[in-house]
Amino acid sequence: MIEFNISINSVHAVKQFVETANRYDFDIDLSSGRYSIDGKSIMGIFSLDLEKPIKLTAHVDECDDFVATMKPFIVD
Repeated sequence: MIEFNISINSVHAVKQFVETANRYDFDIDLSSGRYSIDGKSIMGIFSLDLEKPIKLTAHVDECDDFVATMKPFIVD
């Protein structure tokens, strides 16, 4: 499992994120507070509070390519 925090703070960023996430065949979950949604669902993402960092959990052991493509969204 890979976990890190991301920021998706605009409609354009959400669209880019979903397009990128859908390239991968493993599950990606996003959680904010007590809510957890499918990271490949554009409607699900819009149900989260996008003003705060969101925790991304990728259900894969290791995937350097995935981490590299998510780099623009990763926050500390």
